[in-house]
Amino acid sequence: MSITRRQLLASGSGAGAALLLPSRAFAVARATEPLFKISLAQWSLHRALRAGELDALGFPAFAKDEFGIEAVEYVNSFFFDKAGDFDWLGELKQRASDAGVRSLLIMIDGEGSLATGDDAERRRAIEKHFKWIAAARFLGCHAIRLNAAGDGDWDADRARAADSLHRLGVMGDDYGIDIIVENHGGLSSNGEWLSQVMVAADHPRVGTLPDFGNFHVGNGEWYDRYLGVEQMMPWARAVSAKSHAFDEQGNETKTDYRRMLRIVLDAGYTGYVGVEWEGDSLSEVEGIRATQRLLERVRDEFATEEAR
Repeated sequence: MSITRRQLLASGSGAGAALLLPSRAFAVARATEPLFKISLAQWSLHRALRAGELDALGFPAFAKDEFGIEAVEYVNSFFFDKAGDFDWLGELKQRASDAGVRSLLIMIDGEGSLATGDDAERRRAIEKHFKWIAAARFLGCHAIRLNAAGDGDWDADRARAADSLHRLGVMGDDYGIDIIVENHGGLSSNGEWLSQVMVAADHPRVGTLPDFGNFHVGNGEWYDRYLGVEQMMPWARAVSAKSHAFDEQGNETKTDYRRMLRIVLDAGYTGYVGVEWEGDSLSEVEGIRATQRLLERVRDEFATEEAR
C-alpha cells in the first residue's frame, strides 16, 4: 500500500494529551479529571513478545482486556521493519481503534546516534528517524521517543544532540509529532545535561520523557533519580513509571512513587504516566498489575488530600 504525504498528514490526529496547563485551566482540570492517566509501555511485555506468546498487533487489545488500560506506548524494536509498511500499520491502527485504545507514542531504538561526532553517521541517524515520525502520525500518536547518545563529551554531545533534535523538531512540526528524549544511559541520564540540551534545542516540538529508573550514568554511578525527574519535568510530554520489584506493602523497592509522583504533579503535568515493568521477581502480567495498582493508590491518596 502506498500513501502520499498529503494523505498521511490527514490520517492521524497527532494531538497530544493536555500536559502543562495555565493555572486557571489546570485548576478546572484537576476538579474534573484524574490527576494523571495511566498507559502501558509495550516494553513491559518484551519477554512475551520476543517469545512469540504475544503478537505486536495484539498488544493494544491485550492492554485493554487484561488490565483495563486504554492507552499504549509502542516500542519500534517489536516492528522494526514496519515503519513504512502502511498495510501493517493500518492493521495496528484498526486493532487499537477496535479495542478502544489510544496510541500515544513510539519509542525508537536502534536507528543510530544523534550526538555522535561522526557527522555522516549523525546525518544518517537523523534521516532514519524521519520514517518513524510519519509512522507515529499515521497511528495517531502525539510523539516519538528517541535517545541522545553521543561520545561522552559534555559540551560537544550537548551541541550535537541539540542540533539533531532541533532538525527533527522541524520535521515533527510538519506532522504534528513531538520529539521527546528519555533518560536512557550515559549523559542522557544526567538531568542537568539533558535540561541543557532542551534549552539549546530550542524548539517547541522537542521535549523529554522522564523515566523513574533510568539514571545510570556509567561506571556504576547513578544520578539522583528525584533530582533528575525534577530537572526534566519542565519539558515533559510523557512520563515512564519504571518498576523492578515490590515489597509486601505493594511499594516499589527502588523508587518512592509517592515522592516521585509529587514531583511530576507539582510540575503541572496532567498527561499519561506509563507503566513500564522491567523486573524478574514477578511475571510480566503480575508486574504490570502491581505497578498499575501502586499508581492508582498514590493517585487516589493525592486526590483525597487535595479534596480536603
